[in-house]
Formats: sequence, C-alpha cells, structure tokens
Amino acid sequence: MTNRISRRTALGTLAGATAAAGFARHASAQTPTELRFWTWRQEDRTQYGELFGAFTQANPNIRIAFQGFEAQNYGTALSTALAAGTGPDVIHIRAYGGTEQFARAGYLEPLTLDKVPEIVNYSPVALSSVSMRSDKQVYAVPFASQTLGLFVNRDILARHSVAVPTNWDDFLAACKTLKDRGVIPLANGLNTAWMVEVFTSVFTLPHYGLAFQNDLVSGKATFEDPRYIAALEKLLALREFMPPGFSGIDYPTMQQLFLSGRAAMFAGGSFEIANFRRQMPNLPMDFHAPPAAAAGGPQLVSLFYDGGYAVNAKTDKKDAALRLIRYLSTPGFGNNFSRLLGNISPIRGVQIEDPMLANVARLNAVAGDYMMAVHFRYQDPTGSTLLQAGVQRLMAGQQTAAQLAGDITRGIATYHAPFRRG
Repeated sequence: MTNRISRRTALGTLAGATAAAGFARHASAQTPTELRFWTWRQEDRTQYGELFGAFTQANPNIRIAFQGFEAQNYGTALSTALAAGTGPDVIHIRAYGGTEQFARAGYLEPLTLDKVPEIVNYSPVALSSVSMRSDKQVYAVPFASQTLGLFVNRDILARHSVAVPTNWDDFLAACKTLKDRGVIPLANGLNTAWMVEVFTSVFTLPHYGLAFQNDLVSGKATFEDPRYIAALEKLLALREFMPPGFSGIDYPTMQQLFLSGRAAMFAGGSFEIANFRRQMPNLPMDFHAPPAAAAGGPQLVSLFYDGGYAVNAKTDKKDAALRLIRYLSTPGFGNNFSRLLGNISPIRGVQIEDPMLANVARLNAVAGDYMMAVHFRYQDPTGSTLLQAGVQRLMAGQQTAAQLAGDITRGIATYHAPFRRG
C-alpha cells in the first residue's frame, strides 16, 4: 500500500473527523469519561489509535482505552469479565454465533434506530451477522467483511508460463506444471483446524453451487446431498499438489511457504492481504476467485462478516459508548478503516482506494456464504467442528466423502430439525 497521501485519502480523513464532530458535545471541566475497548486484534493497536483519534478530538471529554488480547484467549477472557460485571464498555464482538451467545445472555445492549440511526448504513445481510436469529434484533454494528479465494504469486506463474486458472481442469493442469518444475503448487496444510475450513470452502463452493446452498439453508437438502459429496471428493485431487507432509503443516508454515515463494498459490481470506503486506511489502501477489467447476461456469468466492462493535448492556457509560458506536458506523470512519487496516468496511458509501481490495469488493458481487460460520456455528457440535475434523480424516484416507457428509448431517441434526430423518 502506497505511503503517498492522495486527495481522496485526505478528504476521507477529513470526512471521518467531520462525522466525529457531529457527535461532539461542548467541552467541560468534568473528568473525561474513559471507554474501555476490548478486541482480539491486538496487532491493530496503532491503527485504532488513529481511527479513534478523530472521535476523541471532537469529543475531548471521552477517552478510549484500547486493550487487545490473544485471539485464542479472547472469548474466554470476555465471557469471564462480562459474567463478573467487569467487562469493557465497547466490545469487539465476533459475528454469528459469537454475537448471539453474548446477546442471549443479556450482556449486549440492543442497538435500535433511535439509539444508532446510522444502522441504515448497513445492508440487511451485514446486520444479520450481528443479530439474534429469534427476534432479528441488532446487537452490534458490523466492522468488516471477509472474502475467501485464491492468492497467486504472479511472478512464479509468469516465470513458468502458467496462466491464472479459471476452471477446475485448468487449475489441476497448472498445479501439475508447477510441481513438475519444482514449485509447490498450493501452500495449504491441514494442521490448523480453522484453516481447514477455509481451504474446504474455497474449493468446494464452486462445485456444489448456490442452488445447493439455498436448498440446504431452507431445509430442502442435507449435507448428504450428492452435490455436496461430489464437491468434497474434489479435494482429494489436491493432495499431490500440497506441501509434503501437508497433514502436519500449520497456519504460520503455510503462510511462509507462500511468502517465501516456495509455493505459488494459497487458498485463504482477504484478511491476509494486510498481513502479507506487513511481512513482505513487495510480494507480487494477486487475489482471485477460485476456479469454476467447469469452463464458463461461475467462479464463486465465499463471503462472511467478521464481527462487530457492541455496547456492554451493564456499562454506566452508555451515552458515551453509543456515541462511539454511531461514529464507528459512518462512511468517514469506514473509509479510514479500509485505508489503515486493509479490510473492506461493510458501511455503505465507503470508497476503497486500494486496487486489490477494490477487486475483492467486485468479486463479492457473486458470492456464496461461508456456510458453516454463517449458518451452523450457533450450537454444539458446530458445523465447523464437524467439517474441520472430517476433512482432516478425508484427506488422510481415513474416511470417505459420503461418510463425512453423513457425520456432519447427523451431528447438526441433534439440534436442527430439518436434518432429522422421519
């Protein structure tokens, strides 16, 4: 990302400050209110310092104390604090089941239009990621969308005269060419469970398609549908193109295989863009939709919302917290969020300057759901848990695709009535 400040960037910064000023009150001699903001994104401390700066400048009686946690420990720390009545005032909350578990427990303040008029700046689909399924009440404002697709090292592909594959047969042919020339075609391994799910979604969605996804969500189909089983079976063809010992390759290792140029492609999410650039600013990478099932078919990316900003229902600083939430829902904030953090803000009216992010936003026009996270990560056993462990067994030759599909269906059927056999 260039360091040159463009006129549009300057205007975006000014818009953020102007939006923040709209929520300001006259300064007084009282002691400033301190809002505690908790997040699992501790690596973003510097950027949030700048993002919050426009708000605190316009609201000199409000200070924001940023506290970041290790991602894997965040849920436990937050649950413990909220149960003890000592949680933060403003909460960076995970989406879908991650929001619902805290809303159901009464820990989150409902965000209605009278409290946060800026809710209209989000699409209904975005708001559904931070709402209760039972009453459709919104409990947070979404902060980012994420897109799953295929990263490629364009220099490696060009060096070996390999075009970016747009369909499955061409993808397998490209992988074979790269492997024959001593390049690892695909960096992905299977030793980090959540990345197994990312890998699976990237390559199976174009094969089972949107019609099956709609049938599944509506209850007309289960995971034992032949369309889903056939899609899972496609993964088996990738084993020979993954790193040697792929079952033991973890997330940091697969990232380094791609960053170092030892691997030509990486199935991952748009959340990697900023991370990869931090580690290697000159990496010749592009982000593409996965290969279609057949030539001329749709190239479908998987889309989900990463979480939101919520207010602790028990905070005694609710007015200040809601004022911050309103600011976090403005296009001015969204412009600066995308610029500083390299993620796509779901706020309507945001202008994305970064060419790679702009391309991701265009790919989102034809997207399916990141299915387990969006629809089946609310109760145990979650669809994610069942899929992740099952794909590891599938790729190790310990289970067939049909057996895995049956296990997922039966596991979810324990709480999802449409999957129960009569």
